[in-house]
Amino acid sequence: MKLKFYISLFISLLSLSVIAQEATLTSKVSKNKLGLNQRLRIEFSVDKQGGDNFTPPNFTNFKIVGGPSQSVSQSWINGKVSFSQSYTYIIQPTRKGELTIGAASVEFGGKTIKSEPIKIIVLDAVEIPKDPNDPNYIAQQNIHLVAEISKSRPYVGEGIYVEYRLYVSENVSVYNYGVTEAPKYNGFWNQEIKINGQLPVRKGKYNGEDYRYITLQKALLIPTKSGKLEIDPMKMDIVIGVPTGRADFFGNVITRNVTKEFSSAKKIIRAKDLPLEGKPANFIGAVGDFNFDVALSKGVLKANESSQIKVEISGKGNLKLFELPEITTPVELEKYQPERKEKVRVASNGISGSVSDLYTIVPQYKGKYKIPNVSFSYFNPKEEKYKTITSEDFYVDVIEGKELVTVDTNSIKKQDVVVTGKNFRYIATKSSFTTTENSDFFKSNLFYVLLLLPLITIPIGIFIAKKNEERSNDIVGNRTRKAERLAKKYLSEAQKQLGKKEAFYEALERALHNYLKAKLGVETADISKEKITQILESKKVDNTTIHQFIEVLKSSDFARYTPFTATQMKEEFERAKEVIVQLDKQL
Repeated sequence: MKLKFYISLFISLLSLSVIAQEATLTSKVSKNKLGLNQRLRIEFSVDKQGGDNFTPPNFTNFKIVGGPSQSVSQSWINGKVSFSQSYTYIIQPTRKGELTIGAASVEFGGKTIKSEPIKIIVLDAVEIPKDPNDPNYIAQQNIHLVAEISKSRPYVGEGIYVEYRLYVSENVSVYNYGVTEAPKYNGFWNQEIKINGQLPVRKGKYNGEDYRYITLQKALLIPTKSGKLEIDPMKMDIVIGVPTGRADFFGNVITRNVTKEFSSAKKIIRAKDLPLEGKPANFIGAVGDFNFDVALSKGVLKANESSQIKVEISGKGNLKLFELPEITTPVELEKYQPERKEKVRVASNGISGSVSDLYTIVPQYKGKYKIPNVSFSYFNPKEEKYKTITSEDFYVDVIEGKELVTVDTNSIKKQDVVVTGKNFRYIATKSSFTTTENSDFFKSNLFYVLLLLPLITIPIGIFIAKKNEERSNDIVGNRTRKAERLAKKYLSEAQKQLGKKEAFYEALERALHNYLKAKLGVETADISKEKITQILESKKVDNTTIHQFIEVLKSSDFARYTPFTATQMKEEFERAKEVIVQLDKQL
């Protein structure tokens, strides 16, 4: 009696749990796109018992080839009850175009519920084999090897990825597969992206139809040249179990294993050149979004004590495809080859991480030395523009060590005058005359020279006139030449003092102030460098030129109290000359 009671209670609970849920009617088709002469399967499923009066749609523009066939399934898994009753039809379109299968309906306790309409795209008739159950034909219709790319129009140096997917419909099974020909990436820097663990099976759509798919291979690609670039197909042999259209004694579908070769479509990438507009002179091919940092470990040292300079670029982009900017140090600081460190990760969204160079410097002499700033430029493909990051100047103060002896390279040695004995000559007291020979001018060498002279001078005159005209029309060139003459004029005194440290830097600083006084009409020797910066900014001078001008002034002031060599004086002279030329172009 107790056993019957428990069984009755279980059935009651099962029925109540099924009735308690809200009923829904869903519709699903085997394909959303087909040829005019093809068929599709549509299934209407209700997930609750007690439905009455199922009414199919009108199937306008379709003819019913088979059905309806009904099936019922019910299960109890982990305390959860599921129920399904389905009605299946085989239909075929009667015309081309975008067609709609209307809603089906079913009644529950006097309430009618409906399914959602489904859109079907019907194309031209396709070639169908004589035997629709041919395994090769079924395999071709139900399996697709697809190469998908993230971007088809990248910039040179911009990272994209390619992903190879194998789409398999619910109608067939894959038992084994192997790659017979790997794709080739000519014109790309490439690196495979590892897929860890077992390949997961996901659900997705291909040509509007439901498929299962796995991702077989991923690769990061960075175009190294512009123009049309091709990604060759991947080829595979796949063992497939396809239904034969027959069933065994128990009603199970009989399948047949078929080995078939599949190939992905060839993909075309059209890489774009980086723009020339705004391209910095120090651009070294970096494409992405980066940060740039330069750091000095120690600024106060003793002679033969080491310090380190770290140059680091971090961010996301083609980190493996360009060199880092190089640090320049004074000759008194011995610099060793840098140590390269990379912390880079390659994923489907690109290369990210950091790359750094670590320089070791060792001073030899006592003094204060300047390590000039360094700039790094890169192209941001999202913003489509170049960006430049400049580090700060560093100063190394060597407080103990040998003194640096400077040499006056322009010193002149005086020499005594040597008397040769021929400094004075006696006055001639007699003369001797000889008869001169006269020759006719006609047909003489001078006659022919003068005769041909106009034929030679006229083309030369025309050539010189054209050159002068081109030169007078070259406004930018004339301004540059004028600026160079002006720079030589103001820096002539400093050039004479090359090698004499104190005199040279005083003359260099005086020349810069005199130039500004002449161009701006103000006395700049008595005002600060900040005020000079404000005056130049008001004259619309670009920030780079202003920064270079102030740096030359600072160096002139700084160099008077530290050991400087003749080579460094020559470098400072050239910097001053260049900054005057740049200023004169803009003032």
